[in-house]
Amino acid sequence: MSPADVAIVTPWYPSSQLPFRGAFVRAMVEATAPGTHRTTVYHCDTWVGRIGPEQDAAIARAFQEVIRHAAPPGRTVGGAGLVTVPVSMPRALPFAEQARRAADALGAALGGRPIPADVVHAHVGLLGGLPALRNMRPGARLFVTEHATFLDRMLAEPEGHAGYAEVLAAAEAFFVVGDALVDQFTAAFPQYADKLRLIANPIDFDVPRPAPVTRLSRWLFVGGLIERKGVRWLLEAFAVCRSSDPSLSLTLVGEGELRARLRERAAELGVADAVTFAGALPPEEALGLMREHDLLVHPSRYETFGVVVLEAIAAGMPVVVTRCGGPEQTLAGIESDAGEMIDVEEGPGEIVAGYRRLRDRFPDGVDLAAARKVLSDRYGYPAVARMHHEAWFADREPVGDGR
Repeated sequence: MSPADVAIVTPWYPSSQLPFRGAFVRAMVEATAPGTHRTTVYHCDTWVGRIGPEQDAAIARAFQEVIRHAAPPGRTVGGAGLVTVPVSMPRALPFAEQARRAADALGAALGGRPIPADVVHAHVGLLGGLPALRNMRPGARLFVTEHATFLDRMLAEPEGHAGYAEVLAAAEAFFVVGDALVDQFTAAFPQYADKLRLIANPIDFDVPRPAPVTRLSRWLFVGGLIERKGVRWLLEAFAVCRSSDPSLSLTLVGEGELRARLRERAAELGVADAVTFAGALPPEEALGLMREHDLLVHPSRYETFGVVVLEAIAAGMPVVVTRCGGPEQTLAGIESDAGEMIDVEEGPGEIVAGYRRLRDRFPDGVDLAAARKVLSDRYGYPAVARMHHEAWFADREPVGDGR
């Protein structure tokens, strides 16, 4: 029996305005779509603005009228279709209301008809799962992947908690990307603990690096320029390390509220000429920079998984990364082969010390080839696609294992 049609419902997917947001969802589509009969991505793309109640009501009416006549479906990775569903969103709405609006917008885009797929896979239990559940056809099977770092905030809202309970009850399986999320769900919904499964975000290990890293001079950071990512301390640590090695440079890929302050601080520290603000880049460009730089420094305060860390190792680059949740699990057993793990600290000291330890034992004390092999077996496209297909098509034969 051939595989079923699959629909992916997600609040995050790379777009021309936000090219890096949801790159991990796109990677999952690229890995899994080749093993399906047909895959269609429904991206509930939030358009956030400062909207008053009267404007909000008028925009909602207009959306209902025009959304079904919006741009026709496009194409995305893995041969999948892509339907972008704009969702008008005033700022600071409760999470459950955000989910309800996305569900309504998706329903309008579908013309009131259900999603035409046998398998529906949602990303983020509330923001993608509830819209998927509201628009599924009878008999379709629901699966969910959770990777939101703000899960605790969604569960803290009574309606958000209720929304998750509804989605968990309906889902055949609820995938999470790390043990920290398993613990949160088990504590909040012990009755659904048997539905939780660990399936990681897939990483592409197929593109080789042109030449191996020989010196840890060109630092790279990829992520939001926000407090949670530890970028202020990264800049301070870079300045300390560069004071004794003027050959060092730092490239920051991403956007965020701290960008202007980081620029000012780089000038104050006297390292502005060595720091490049690359802005938000499409995934292909960010991955290209990983193959051109020498060291990823990722001092995040908290990660449920940490995709960028594995992408860096896949690109042949060692890492200095905090023990911030996900990386302890993803790099288990290969920490020293992949680079250096450091504690989360509100200051630059741990980053400086971690870099110096890695520098002093590089390259002989690092085995990136071994780390890549272990991680490819764990998180490569074929491995992750196989896990999804085995869940989706429990009684069917998939077309292939993905890439």
